[in-house]
Amino acid sequence: MKKTVVVGMSGGVDSSVAALLLKEQGYNVIGLFMVNWEENDENGCCTAEEDYADVRRVSEVLDIPYYTVNFSKEYYDRVFRYFLDEYSRGRTPNPDVLCNREIKFGPFLSYAEKLGADYIATGHYCGISHENGVHYLLKAKDRNKDQTYFLNQLSQKQLEKVLFPIADLDKSEVRAIAEENGLATARKKDSTGICFIGERNFRKFLMNYLPAKSGDIKTYDGRVLGTHCGLMYYTIGQRKGLDIGGQKDDEGRWFVIEKDLKNNVLYVAHGEEDRLYSSALAMDECNWIPFAKEEKEFHCTAKFRYRQPEQGCTVKILGRNGEKGSILVEFDEKQRAITEGQYAVFYDGNKCIGGGVIERAIK
Repeated sequence: MKKTVVVGMSGGVDSSVAALLLKEQGYNVIGLFMVNWEENDENGCCTAEEDYADVRRVSEVLDIPYYTVNFSKEYYDRVFRYFLDEYSRGRTPNPDVLCNREIKFGPFLSYAEKLGADYIATGHYCGISHENGVHYLLKAKDRNKDQTYFLNQLSQKQLEKVLFPIADLDKSEVRAIAEENGLATARKKDSTGICFIGERNFRKFLMNYLPAKSGDIKTYDGRVLGTHCGLMYYTIGQRKGLDIGGQKDDEGRWFVIEKDLKNNVLYVAHGEEDRLYSSALAMDECNWIPFAKEEKEFHCTAKFRYRQPEQGCTVKILGRNGEKGSILVEFDEKQRAITEGQYAVFYDGNKCIGGGVIERAIK
């Protein structure tokens, strides 16, 4: 009897090809489109409707059933509220990581099981290995597209019934397969940015939910260089959009070095970037894949933002997971612009072994 796989279809080329490959492998494939955000873009268009139309076209070509499910309430409660809370604290969150844990591998998995799924599948660029009941998250063949960073918060239960069909394909191969099989998404542009914001102006979008409070842009010696439009709109190391050029004694471009939330001051510097570099970071907790390390201290590699090459580091477990500052990550080489709210994600060779939220950088 055929096994049933419910594929999370986004209306993009990756999930389209994932569904195609699974059908070719003999699975009974069902497409499921998730609506996680209900709002028109700046042009008055509902992008979810456009994406669902592409899911319909692809599903008809593949001759598979397809459904839609609305998780917008769950998304707002479990992801968007966290997103707003982090920005209000002056931090820079990564809601896509949370969306995977709380939606795509949460309510989606439950809904798929109601449809009779033996497995679920997505178009993520990553691999998985199921060995004696233990589930390992692996890097994709296409290292430039590898998305294990965004899946670092998944649990063993969430990984138990997952398939990642495009793990061994490069992006160019995925598009070629879609083209050869006449899929409408073959040349569709990849989505960029945070899913619910899309191509819109980020500051304008955020102003609808968090009132901006302007304040001084200063140097550490007390010089006032201008006015910021709200600390939440800036990140550590940012150079563009400061609007303070033309200052006397400039030596290179200005960049953000600190956000003083208490006094609503944005601190900047120019010239040497020493103040941007940290020797370590602290975390309160980590989601370990498949389980927590037995060692209290070990060496591995890590990413501190998505598009970063892996960096060598030593992880020290100082306390119980969840306690303030329970994990210390010391870098082999100092790292630039470590950002509170982002994720530190750890690797052991080809395996992603977990990750957690960066609580603070240690200079």
